[in-house]
Amino acid sequence: MIRVLLVDDEALVRAGLRMILEPAEGIEVVAEASDGSAAITAAAQHRPDVVLMDVRMAGMDGLTALKELRRAGDAPKVIMLTTFDLDDYVHTALRNGASGFLLKDTSPRDLAGAVRTVAEGSAMLTPKVTKRLIDTFAGLASEGATEARQRLSVLTDREGEVVRAVARGLSNAEIARELAMGEGTVKAHVSRALAKLGLSNRVQMALLVRDAGMT
Repeated sequence: MIRVLLVDDEALVRAGLRMILEPAEGIEVVAEASDGSAAITAAAQHRPDVVLMDVRMAGMDGLTALKELRRAGDAPKVIMLTTFDLDDYVHTALRNGASGFLLKDTSPRDLAGAVRTVAEGSAMLTPKVTKRLIDTFAGLASEGATEARQRLSVLTDREGEVVRAVARGLSNAEIARELAMGEGTVKAHVSRALAKLGLSNRVQMALLVRDAGMT
């Protein structure tokens, strides 16, 4: 079972998320929290696999709580909830290890699917949504481009092709079709690239590629 912690300062939102996730196969909502501080306590107590957390909350906000959660050993994956007009926090949250973002109008099916996907450690959320977030917040920083290219230089040619495809928002299946390789091989390339680059997820990988100006 995938253990999920729900974090939102609105009880109605938490109730709605619970109603969607509890009937989903393989998912168990183990706890709720009303702000970031309570989320940190609940995560330590219940050891969730995935934390579904609002970005902006009364009390400790989601960005601050994300930093604290990511410092812990065996940290849970964190999906941030946001509205599509997007918070100023989004880019920083991605840089700090958020596993993805969900819009608050995400369909029930996509919500459960995103939780499963993040728990598996592959794609963070719908690739096109990820790409739109990256396009909005990850403009090329010329002063960091050289450093980013140096970091990416450790990759093999094939790993580089896969990483650039990830930065374009393609899923593993789409990359497999485009590069004529098995989906399992794509997943292996992504895992190796993450390890070589010292990154924790695909969004961070895509941001690095964009900083390097290599998309």
